Amino acid sequence: MSEPASSARPITYADAGVDIDAGNRTVDLIGPAVAATRRPGADAAIGGFGGLFDLAATGYRDPILVAATDGVGTKLRIAIETGRLDTIGIDLVAMCVNDLIVQGAEPLFFLDYYATGQLDPDAAAAVVTGIADGCRIAGAALIGGETAEMPGLYDGRDFDLAGFAVGAVERDRRLPRTDLAEGDVVLGLASSGVHSNGYSLVRRLVAEAGLGWDAPAPFDSEVTLGAALLTPTRIYIRPLLDAMRSSRGIKALAHITGGGISENVPRMLTADLAASIDLDSLPVPPVLMWLRDVARLDEREFLRTFNCGIGMAIAVAADDADTVAASLAAAGETVIRIGRLTTRGAGPAVIYNGEIAA
Repeated sequence: MSEPASSARPITYADAGVDIDAGNRTVDLIGPAVAATRRPGADAAIGGFGGLFDLAATGYRDPILVAATDGVGTKLRIAIETGRLDTIGIDLVAMCVNDLIVQGAEPLFFLDYYATGQLDPDAAAAVVTGIADGCRIAGAALIGGETAEMPGLYDGRDFDLAGFAVGAVERDRRLPRTDLAEGDVVLGLASSGVHSNGYSLVRRLVAEAGLGWDAPAPFDSEVTLGAALLTPTRIYIRPLLDAMRSSRGIKALAHITGGGISENVPRMLTADLAASIDLDSLPVPPVLMWLRDVARLDEREFLRTFNCGIGMAIAVAADDADTVAASLAAAGETVIRIGRLTTRGAGPAVIYNGEIAA
């Protein structure tokens, strides 16, 4: 016979799989990293019901706010399986703030959402510390977030991430500009590798090759395959902001994410223009060449699946191309002249010339 309700042991939140104390420990662990993201407009304090940001403190005259949200896709699976959690947060920030800068916006603040089946404070702290690292690179304040422990929805200590970024741009400095023209130069900023797109295919290809994450990378024996594939997405914010503030040369930007050059470059163009891209100029990194070969992808599919070595495309007037390229190179970016704008007519928005180097 069951015990009377009056004498039965209480069933606590912890019994249901949610550890409030673990959540509090996580907040304590991430506090210093979050505080390090302070910037004008935000003290980067956490723990309130909402994050505060004082837009007046940034000095904008007539700002438009720009917002973006994203995740890191199944790259997260590799981070979980390898236990390398310190850089995936940089990817999360990059995927959001790189989408802000293409509209000319400076990232102001960031919020994260971390959901898991069983909260591990050390693992969560490693991830959020990476998010704070990304925020510092981008110049954004990490002003809040949410850690959700949801047993039954996520398996064990598996977790998912989402990020939310807000930026500002002066009304008269929004991108893309309307004066794009035939003959404008297309510059490319080199990617750091796969970035954070295509990882469902990446993971299948690694399985097809019969490799483990701790195996030497086939394209670089100095690192493990897992470490190479977890190279964080490059954050282009500060060099691009500096270039945009020092001149009016940049007319449009395209963040090369899912869909590659083929799907993203058209998003920065007017309907009457196409981008003519020289394939032999693309600095395709060895990791992407290896993935292409394992997948046996033809050129068309390769270009619409991976970034092919370009993380950001930039349209500039021909007379300004050298100045903009020099500014970006001085800030540490690898800058490549990858094509030019031409009249579209009835053809596609991206025209490819030549071949990707073997």
